[in-house]
Amino acid sequence: MNNVYTVSQVNSYIKRIFTQDYALSNIYIKGEVSNCKYHSSGHIYFTLKDKSSVIAAVMFAGNRSGLSFRLEDGQTVIALGGINVYERDGKYQLYAKQILLDGAGILYQQYEELKTRLGEMGMFSEEYKKPIPAYALKVGIVTAKTGAAIQDIINVAKRRNPYVKLYLYPAKVQGEGAGASIVKGIETLDRVGLDTIIIGRGGGSIEDLWAFNEEIVARAIFNCQTPVISGVGHETDTTIADYVADMRAPTPSAACELAVFDYYGLEKNLSDAGYTMYKLLRDKLDRTRERLDNAGVRMKYLSPVNQIYQKKQYTADLETKLAERISRRIRETRHEIAISAEKLNGLSPLARLNKGYAFVTDESGKAIKSVENINTDDLVIIELQDGQITSKVTNITKRGEEYAKS
Repeated sequence: MNNVYTVSQVNSYIKRIFTQDYALSNIYIKGEVSNCKYHSSGHIYFTLKDKSSVIAAVMFAGNRSGLSFRLEDGQTVIALGGINVYERDGKYQLYAKQILLDGAGILYQQYEELKTRLGEMGMFSEEYKKPIPAYALKVGIVTAKTGAAIQDIINVAKRRNPYVKLYLYPAKVQGEGAGASIVKGIETLDRVGLDTIIIGRGGGSIEDLWAFNEEIVARAIFNCQTPVISGVGHETDTTIADYVADMRAPTPSAACELAVFDYYGLEKNLSDAGYTMYKLLRDKLDRTRERLDNAGVRMKYLSPVNQIYQKKQYTADLETKLAERISRRIRETRHEIAISAEKLNGLSPLARLNKGYAFVTDESGKAIKSVENINTDDLVIIELQDGQITSKVTNITKRGEEYAKS
């Protein structure tokens, strides 16, 4: 037999056919979920069915980040993925990349397509974002005139700044004509000359928020000369308007927080800053005054007048010390002289004469200290206390013996 193929060859061939078919590689399939099983590996195995057919499907764990709800039996969903053959079992199945609940699926596809197209045009680029004024006093609001969004914005604005002026354009934010109404509101408020414009509404489904995903609204925001803050839905909701706007807020209340500065907080900050400046200035003045006082003391000390006074005082002190030293030296000298005088007085011949002694000299005034120095008939002069006597030697007697010289 010719052209006989193995099962593996046939399954591999069929797999190649599925792989080469572009329509099957990226397809949306709508159906009811059944036999849904969450595997321990993180994969989800399920079946999609309608009234007459079923198709096996799997979503691998790596694609589950795009699944915003828990997949359960009985749900009608739209699954995006590719159909391919599982060669081992010879079965084809859907390999799902995204799964949407029915009703949101088509809108979500349109949302993704518009988001991609506008992003490629550069409408989301940061270089086109206008800065939000830090101290806005006139804030425009494009939203429904009734509902929680406008009340939340008013309450936040009153709490943060009682002096801010709010300008409301009561736009239709849901249903037919909502996009055109929002565009008209943006264009109208842009001509008023406001500081900031808030566009937004409360949360809801993708259908409820669809007006903020329309291209005409995106272009109106992009062309607006006034900075625009988008506060649409809840924190998890993201619309095309959020991407185009100059700033995105998770809720209308948060948008008002960003648009309206906190007057009381600013007042407190200014008060604190004023006190801090006063304290710093006072401390600096105190330090400067202290430095000036120290400089004044130094200048006074170094001034010529003070230097002269100091030198005069120093000279006077030296003069006093010198006088004291001279006086002390005179006293010491007088004491020394008195002692010497007493010593001299003790050695003075007059003192001895006062005691009855006499001083004998020859005619020339030479002292006669020994009988050997004189002869008989020599004249001698005898000094007494009250005068002198001239006498002639008649006899000389040596102590210890008596003799006469002639």
